Amino acid sequence: MDERPDPLPAAASPSATASVPSGRWSRMARMGTLATGLAGGMLAEGARRVADQLAQLRGAAMKVGQLLSMDAGELLPPELGEILARLRSDAKPMPIGQMDDVLTAAWGAGWDARFAQFGFTPIAAASIGQVHRATTKDGRQLAIKVQYPGIRQSIASDVDNVGTLLRVSGLLPAHLDVAPLLAEAKRQLHEEADYLREARCQAQFAALLADAPNLRIPTVHTDWTTENVLAMDYVECVPIESLQRSPQAQRDEVASTLMGLLFRELFEFRLVQTDPNFANYRYDKASGRTVLLDFGATRAYGSEVVEAYRRLMRAAMHGHRDGMDEAAQAIGYFGHHIQPHQRNAVIDLFALACEPLRHADGYDFGTSDLAQRIRTAGMALSTEKDFWHTPPADALFLHRKLGGLYLLAARLKAQVPVQALARPYLEQG
Repeated sequence: MDERPDPLPAAASPSATASVPSGRWSRMARMGTLATGLAGGMLAEGARRVADQLAQLRGAAMKVGQLLSMDAGELLPPELGEILARLRSDAKPMPIGQMDDVLTAAWGAGWDARFAQFGFTPIAAASIGQVHRATTKDGRQLAIKVQYPGIRQSIASDVDNVGTLLRVSGLLPAHLDVAPLLAEAKRQLHEEADYLREARCQAQFAALLADAPNLRIPTVHTDWTTENVLAMDYVECVPIESLQRSPQAQRDEVASTLMGLLFRELFEFRLVQTDPNFANYRYDKASGRTVLLDFGATRAYGSEVVEAYRRLMRAAMHGHRDGMDEAAQAIGYFGHHIQPHQRNAVIDLFALACEPLRHADGYDFGTSDLAQRIRTAGMALSTEKDFWHTPPADALFLHRKLGGLYLLAARLKAQVPVQALARPYLEQG
């Protein structure tokens, strides 16, 4: 077999790649060009050019976009919503020369001689890195995540620049305080940019879930893993959404397994993988197991927050509004100036989100319009200018995870015994 890396295929030609500006000044220049364009009316030509330039910065723009889209939801204007959607779905791969520089810095010159095959065309791309398939000379089949250059060193300035850009563009609601979200974006990006940390989290989850026969976590290969490169077993698997055509029982099992996993993460491990992107769930047809990927957004939860969520869900399951109010207060949902009717509206929203917990016989996500009702109620509440209060980051990321699982269950048209899965944890304490 040819020992050199694969040649660049047509699908990854230079026009389909985008060099990531790795230096501080080149990244600042990119932002300055974009800000000038905005001031000059770039948006009049559509959101496409804004998204194209923000995407060049990869991590910071995408992370801020993720946090804004999950926190502000449908409040965002259509133009900004389109930009954020592009950032989530349109990450162009690095050119081969730039990626070779990253791998040489991580593994040393002549690294390619240690591989029987290395596919330069990414099999996946995300906000701060892209994934490649490779076979080592000793026969290991690997999936290798390579971080875009300059991400870690430019996190603070990139996030601040993106925040400034969004403010001066006039695209954000005037009453939206993005400072807490920007601070959280910096913290999250620093953690996600540390692939050694992600490797530890992945190994920790593998140990915690060793007793879970329906789940598989690829083994990390520490000899190929650095701060900027993460190597793990390559697993032959298919997108989780492809199960939409599978038998009902199989879809129900997969959705129930993932919902049950969330309750274990929160109440048993107090450690939650908070990114519910569908791409992070795959399905191994050969073994019938769901494959879990991407542990960069793993977040530890303190005992006080966990106990408050236990009280909140337990009260919601039994329809006890006073208990829900107390728990929501403990989590940090109510600002100092919230009005009584707004407080009641928040409790109504929680009760709606916990609807599946009140169905003793299981919840049919395939026939439910729950997501639409939650979105409508949230819009009605948050459009009150004096109401806006950004909840603690712990809450934001947990809700993001739960909402993502709801969407996946709806996509699979699954029937999930949510109450039965949660009850053992909610009856504790």
